[in-house]
Amino acid sequence: MNILQISQLTCGYSTENVLQNLDLAMTQNEILCLLGASGCGKTTFLKSIAGLQDISQGKILFNEQNLAGLPVEQRQIGVIFQDYALFPHLTVKENIAFGLQKKKAAEKTEIIEKMTALVRLTGLLERYPHELSGGQQQRVAIARALACKPRLLLLDEPFSNIDSQVRYQMIDEIKDILKSQQIPAIFVTHSKEEAFAFADKLAIMDKGKIVQVGDADLLYQMPINKFVAEFLGNVNYLTCRITSDRSFNSVIGEYTFTQPLTFSNGKSISVGQNVHWLVRPQSFQIHLDEQGSGIISKKRFLGPYFQYDVNIGDECFMVQSPKNFPLDAQVRLNYKCTAPVLFDI
Repeated sequence: MNILQISQLTCGYSTENVLQNLDLAMTQNEILCLLGASGCGKTTFLKSIAGLQDISQGKILFNEQNLAGLPVEQRQIGVIFQDYALFPHLTVKENIAFGLQKKKAAEKTEIIEKMTALVRLTGLLERYPHELSGGQQQRVAIARALACKPRLLLLDEPFSNIDSQVRYQMIDEIKDILKSQQIPAIFVTHSKEEAFAFADKLAIMDKGKIVQVGDADLLYQMPINKFVAEFLGNVNYLTCRITSDRSFNSVIGEYTFTQPLTFSNGKSISVGQNVHWLVRPQSFQIHLDEQGSGIISKKRFLGPYFQYDVNIGDECFMVQSPKNFPLDAQVRLNYKCTAPVLFDI
């Protein structure tokens, strides 16, 4: 069952709409990522859900309650900003307790102790924000947000200020906290690596619109268009000619499939039409072959794998493999594919 249902959401600043007719739904205990380039409307979307940005049309339903016009403090939505927004003159304990003024002293103490243990801040309650590391400041912001028992947590670029060496540790910790507390969350990032590690589901945004929503692996393997394909990782486009409703010819061979061929967006393809076939660099199989049509023109060692530029005729393809092949080697490329991702040229 959907706990959040957004339909035809439009909002912006002055006369310019930043978001245009957005539809989105999420289920209980789900972590959803709004992923897109800077300026695409992610933060504006987050603010509209929190009540920090007026909407000009559309509905935001949370547990079937329309949030339109509902004051921020009545939405029971927690927000963690990119800079954490901690009060520098307050201690860790006072920051966590900031939203608990109406609680009795005993209850307030109990909540602070619970949150402190949950985010592993025991022993740091009397410190000030400037005395904490970036990861510790983030934990304070999370504890403060969770202390008010939000129905939904919103996180705006939550990992951007965290050192890369501990970033994925923090991702795992926060994800475990959210799951254990059964709190759904929406977070904003421009980093696909963070999105893959943290989210249950991705919503790819571009120019104020949601382009595609789904599980990360599905979007990576079956992007709806070239924008999504390229945003989520390196790509190769092989120019192919459709030879029947189930087959095409490419520079690496003739391929026949069990199902009729269609474009990734569902549109039909005609026999004789030229199309682009998406192949990720790591999906190629590369073999030394004196009769092969490919030549390795560039070679880069990238730690867990080598990255090669392989020229076949006038086309150049990026190939990733753990195998170490010599520069200028003659090679053959293969790709075992059961469901090709095809785009119009």
